Amino acid sequence: MTAAEQTLVATFTGLRPHLVGVAYRLTGSVADAEDAVQEAWLRLSGLSAEGRAAIRDPKGWLTTVVGRICLDRLRSAAVRRERYVGQWLPEPLVTSGEDDPLDAVVRDDGVRMAALVVLDRLTPEQRVAFVLHDAFGVPFDEIADVLGVTTATARQHASRGRRAAADADPPPRIALEEQREVLERFLAALAAGDVGAVVGLLHPDVVVVGDGGGKAKTAINVVSGADKVARFLFGLVRKYGGLNTGRPALVNGDLGVLIPATDDVTERVSAFAVRDGLVVAVYDVSNPDKLAHVDFAAGGVTASAPDTPPPT
Repeated sequence: MTAAEQTLVATFTGLRPHLVGVAYRLTGSVADAEDAVQEAWLRLSGLSAEGRAAIRDPKGWLTTVVGRICLDRLRSAAVRRERYVGQWLPEPLVTSGEDDPLDAVVRDDGVRMAALVVLDRLTPEQRVAFVLHDAFGVPFDEIADVLGVTTATARQHASRGRRAAADADPPPRIALEEQREVLERFLAALAAGDVGAVVGLLHPDVVVVGDGGGKAKTAINVVSGADKVARFLFGLVRKYGGLNTGRPALVNGDLGVLIPATDDVTERVSAFAVRDGLVVAVYDVSNPDKLAHVDFAAGGVTASAPDTPPPT
C-alpha cells in the first residue's frame, strides 16, 4: 500500500464514526447506515489520483455522498412502509458505553429514539435537508445538489422538516442518573404488581409504540394514556414476564431494556423516554429483522469495520 493510500484509509477511518452517525440519523437503520458508509468508501477509493486531489474537504465531500446514498434508501423504505404491518420504529442502537465504537454516534441528542421517531414522519427530502443542514451544517447549495432541486427548494424542505420536528416536541434527553432513578422505580413497581405506583410514574400523555413487523408479538396499534398503558404492561408481565425478564442497557444513548428470547416471547429491545420525571414513551422493537445487529448475550451491538482496499 502506498503512502497516499495509507493516508486515504486513515482519513476515512477517522471520519467513519461521523459518517455512521449521519447515515443512521438519516435512515434509522444500522444496516443501511453501514452499507451507505461502505459505499461512500468505495466511491472515494475508486477515484483517480486527480479526483482525490480535487477534494478539498473530505468530511464535507463524504457527508454529501452519504446523504445522496441515504436519500435513495429512504425512498425505497417509504415504499416498503406502505405494506408494513403495525407501527414502524428505527432500529435500536445498543451500546456498552465503554469504548464502544458507536459511542460517538449515540452521544448525539438527535439520535435518541424519541427524536428518530419524529424524523420518520418526514418525507425523504425533508429529512435529508433538515438533518444535513441543521445537524451537520451542510450548505443548502450542496443539499440542493444531493436532492436534485434548486437551493430555494432545499431550504423549503429543511424548513418543513424543522417545523414538523418542533411541532412534535420530542422529549429531550435527560441525565442518565435521573433516567436510572425513574426506571428502577418503574420496573420495581411493575415487578411488585403495584398498579397505583406504575400509573403514578407514567406521564398522562404516555404511549407504547411496538414494532413487530408482523413477525413478532407486540402492540400493533399505539397504546395511549397512563391507565391503558399500565393495563397493557401488566398484561405483558402476567403473560410473558414482560420487562421484568430483561436487563438494563444503553439504547440510543438512553436507558432501555434488553429482553432475551424465552419459550413464550421473542427477543426484543425496549427503549424509554422520560419527561418531568415520568415515563412518557416506551418503544418496543421485536421485529427480528431490526435486531440482527444486537448482541443479546453481551448487551451490545456487532458493528463491522470498514473494508480496507487492497493495494493498487
